Amino acid sequence: MSEPADLLVEGGDVLTVDEAGTLVRSGTVAVRDGEILAVGPAAELRERYAATDILDASGCLVLPGLVNTHTHLAMTLLRGRADDVTLQGFLERVLRWEAELLSPKNVAAAVRVAVAESVRAGVTSALDMYWFHEAAERAAREAGWRLHTGPTFMDVPGPADGIAYEDRLEWARRDLADRATARPGARPVLFAHSTYTLSPAQLVEIAALAREFGALLHIHAAENATEVATVEVAHGRRPVELLDSLGLLGPDLLLAHAVDLTGPEIAALARTGTSVAHCPVSNLKLGCGIAPVPRLLSAGVTVGLGTDGAVSSNTLDMLGAVRQAALVHKAAGDPTAVGAEQAVRMATIEGARALGLGDHLGSLEAGKRADLIVLDLAAPHLRPLHDPWSTLAYAAHCADVRDTVVDGRILMRDRALTTLDEAGALADLEALA
Repeated sequence: MSEPADLLVEGGDVLTVDEAGTLVRSGTVAVRDGEILAVGPAAELRERYAATDILDASGCLVLPGLVNTHTHLAMTLLRGRADDVTLQGFLERVLRWEAELLSPKNVAAAVRVAVAESVRAGVTSALDMYWFHEAAERAAREAGWRLHTGPTFMDVPGPADGIAYEDRLEWARRDLADRATARPGARPVLFAHSTYTLSPAQLVEIAALAREFGALLHIHAAENATEVATVEVAHGRRPVELLDSLGLLGPDLLLAHAVDLTGPEIAALARTGTSVAHCPVSNLKLGCGIAPVPRLLSAGVTVGLGTDGAVSSNTLDMLGAVRQAALVHKAAGDPTAVGAEQAVRMATIEGARALGLGDHLGSLEAGKRADLIVLDLAAPHLRPLHDPWSTLAYAAHCADVRDTVVDGRILMRDRALTTLDEAGALADLEALA
């Protein structure tokens, strides 16, 4: 007798992104209750499972959904308004606009468009640092999309929400308490903006709160040389040195950017198990430089990929970030610096590990959450398919994503969004813009 399943994604070549990099030709992924039951040859699993829904992936590549490890989703509201400026000029403009424009309603409207863009790009989850995170979370939940978010801290009242630092600590404590029983594939998160917008004492307090609840702590660090110099003047240490001296480095800390690093700082990240979210497109566009990813990887640091916000990178295209990560590090003269497979892993399983969710997300294996995408291979720029890693890193575009599944639920089928009113979301954002 056949076993019941909610969904079979069958007939495509399945790139599992497991440790061995297994590729199942003409494979099937069986899903029940949002969990992957089995991955194997279509002929075998068709005999074993009877599903209420079948997604025919013949002629396609099936792979884990992409994990965006650093973004500011509601910044879609400001896309194109802060181009061709330095990081410091960018921050000056954006902080002013945020204070004028942000509200729960506006954040929700901007996030709905960001979710639509992400689903179309094959991104199934994102770590989102921004204000009014409750509004963002509701918008994502309504669409069935996986969003990792929580309270954000700066040493001033949050733009628009006006919650002072001391009140923010108690508010964040209540928020974390509400997440005590996180669903599979999720964990509580706290965001400390940076070492230049928070004092050392505040950073210690925020980290203690995160550890009390087993939360991931995410922070901007060493994004460019000017930031590093500013922190060094203020505190006598560079950002990563300061975090290390405060005892904040560790497996529950994820650094965004980490562009300007010394050898000892890289060693400290490796020693403590601290992870990095690499944002190559944003770093290049803002003139911040190129993060030392090959050295981080050689040292054993977990590195995921991020897009940053749509105002600094202008797009939430994770496949574009994969391509940039695979190419930009070759500029120093080593074509093997970051290979195609490594870049794809950074956008999938390594991103999940950076979030502390590698046991739940990032690869297509039995027992993990059913977050996956189907890439249409029919386009001329994707043929012939000699190597799926190479195709993904150097040839594929976000428009090649045909289907997107999160927690076993089809959010995009044949390039049509199924859980979100895309036209309505765009109209709402245009009205705000």
